[in-house]
Amino acid sequence: MAIKELPIWHFQDSAPTTVNIFIAYPGSSADVLVKSTLITLEQAINGVQDMRYIATDATSAGEATMRIIFEPGTDPNDAVIRVKTRVDQVMPLLPELVQREGVIITPIQPSMLMYVNLYSTKKSMDEKFLFNYATVNMIREIQRIKGVARAQILGSRRYAMRVWLNPERMRAYKISVEEVMDAISEQSIIGRPGRIGQSSGIAAQSLEYVLTYKGRFNKPEEYESIIIRANAEGESIHLRDIATVELGSEFFDIYSNLNGNASSAIVLKQNYGSNASDVIAEVKTTLEEMKKSFPPGLDYKISYDVSQFLDASIEQVIDTLRDAFILVALVVFLYFWATGAQH
Repeated sequence: MAIKELPIWHFQDSAPTTVNIFIAYPGSSADVLVKSTLITLEQAINGVQDMRYIATDATSAGEATMRIIFEPGTDPNDAVIRVKTRVDQVMPLLPELVQREGVIITPIQPSMLMYVNLYSTKKSMDEKFLFNYATVNMIREIQRIKGVARAQILGSRRYAMRVWLNPERMRAYKISVEEVMDAISEQSIIGRPGRIGQSSGIAAQSLEYVLTYKGRFNKPEEYESIIIRANAEGESIHLRDIATVELGSEFFDIYSNLNGNASSAIVLKQNYGSNASDVIAEVKTTLEEMKKSFPPGLDYKISYDVSQFLDASIEQVIDTLRDAFILVALVVFLYFWATGAQH
């Protein structure tokens, strides 16, 4: 009768504390990522207080994950602070692009909590649309749920301006990739021109103009007009002369489909100290609320749910207790019946 009131919070966590570090280095190979970033981070983090070991994975898509495993019972917040202190010490040694993309440090349960597929039966809703719809309308709402450590979409389909370089044209003009990147970063910028006629405080100023700047480019035509090289005679080489520019996806490394339909795969992981069943129940409630505002043809499916295993395990425990109670009651009854018959 009291099975649902058992104080399960008295039991310690069996899984060791884990801190995850996600690193992104777009355009690099796994070997470059390891030599330029992961070795530096591992050497800095190795030996942090209460650490057991480090596990690292690197992919050819320019992404890597480091898992720092601590002794069971280590406070997750303390573990994150210890790791972050070590990472901050070597951040200036990492490549500039890695620093700009960010090194994300989070305490996270190593096992997956849920796997949700956002899919559409309409051909007009491709993976790019589904990814960006989930990013804008779903991920932030799900991450606000208590107990959700991370909501991640597998395979980034975030809209990005893709520049496909032509190596033959670059070789003919003797232009390097670094030269192209420098030109893009110098001409596609967020400008702050300032003001004209601002009062100096000494003399009165009747007119003041605030200067504005367009900001970063957001159209393929604007990127195609970037000047890569120019000389005094007025000759110039534009980006369109050596590359093709289009608005596409950030990465193409992972494809997600559900029953032949394009989908966006959302993976949820759990925070330490939270109850998986309660978190999943709240996630399901939130998804049902979101579904009311889905455009026609859009739906979701929960492909994996760890609570099903938990519920099945609890059900087996209840069945075992029920069978044990019946057997004990039967044995006691037979014992007293046999004893009474002898008398």
